[in-house]
Amino acid sequence: MSAVRVGLLGLGVVGAGTVSVLTRNAHEITRRAGRDIDIVKVLARDPRKARALAWPKERLTTDAGSVLDDPTIEVIVELMGGLEPAREYVLRAIRAGKHVVTANKALIAIHGNEIFAAARESGVVVAFEAAVAGGIPVIKTLREGLAGNRIRGVAGIINGTSNYILTAMRERGVEFDAALREAQALGYAEADPHFDIDGIDAAHKLTILASIAFGIPLKFDQVSVEGIRTLESADIVYADELGYRVKHLGIARRMARGIELRVHPVLIPHRRLIANVDGVMNAVLVHADAVGSILLHGPGAGAEPTASAVVADIIDVVRTLTTDPQWRVPHLAFQPDALSDGPILGMADVESAYYLRCEALDRSGVLADITRILADLEISIEAILQKAPAPGADHVPVILLIHKVREAKVDQAIARITGLAAITGPIRKLRVETFD
Repeated sequence: MSAVRVGLLGLGVVGAGTVSVLTRNAHEITRRAGRDIDIVKVLARDPRKARALAWPKERLTTDAGSVLDDPTIEVIVELMGGLEPAREYVLRAIRAGKHVVTANKALIAIHGNEIFAAARESGVVVAFEAAVAGGIPVIKTLREGLAGNRIRGVAGIINGTSNYILTAMRERGVEFDAALREAQALGYAEADPHFDIDGIDAAHKLTILASIAFGIPLKFDQVSVEGIRTLESADIVYADELGYRVKHLGIARRMARGIELRVHPVLIPHRRLIANVDGVMNAVLVHADAVGSILLHGPGAGAEPTASAVVADIIDVVRTLTTDPQWRVPHLAFQPDALSDGPILGMADVESAYYLRCEALDRSGVLADITRILADLEISIEAILQKAPAPGADHVPVILLIHKVREAKVDQAIARITGLAAITGPIRKLRVETFD
């Protein structure tokens, strides 16, 4: 059979990695796909940089139309990133009857419902394994490997930049700003790190995972999001003393009252495998009724890990070129007419255990006042850690672990404790997940 002709939009880090993997492993890929795969046109922002990769000049273009409107191209690989013009190009390719592979998590999380509807209408595939957790095949695992399970929850370290910063803060005791500068110097964080450290990137990925896990439409605008920029190394140290590590997680959980979609820092017991995933690595923990709990771990970014997922998607698309659209694996795992649209719980309705830290004047009766407030609200204490005052200081840190309770009640307790005359400054609140 003739080679499958592919058009590539974007020849940045991941685009170059994709070309490298396709070229280096061409023989193995053909054996798996059943046909050769040939990238015949590449949209490059700067053709001079592209030529430095020894890419044939005649295959390079700065005109998107020459790729999208080429009737001989069957598959478009979008590796540009961003929302526009990526959305316009992807929809244009779909309406022209071309299959699409993308690594663009923001595009899928925000515009995926529209894109998948267009793909169904045109009878084409949109593949997006590389949009979540880089080289870890988490989407295929949820969508296909666990298709016989009822997924109860998904929790993941799905942003390597945040994980690197938290690891540096724990291992070397540096504060957040210093750890961020280090991550930027090493190329793990962008010059503008907002998407990573404020949780937006993780929220994009969690939106996709939740949709596939639970069979719901993509709901990025309903994810509760907190980043890591306000974390202090003191809390990481105290958490460690209590037997926990602080990680930035995306959590999706199916509850009786609705579905939790939340991204925020979490204390996890040392003994849990996911608590020991450090540096820029990613990990996704899946709870399912038949298989129990499984952990997927590996590189969540980088040229070749992400390219590994992109190329796997291209192979999958090639395999399905002659398949009747109604027999293909659904984009979001469930048949389109079987998606459900239940409520998403706000953080006030989430139930969790909590870590609280406050600064209190070093005088008798303060701890009794705090515990009385918690008792009045029927909040149970698991552990208390009270540190000695620093030399010359008149206040002490008081750390509490409290058992699982609805967040609205915890916030009520924090408001009352903050009102005590002996409490100086705001109270730190972090959620605790044991994954029992």
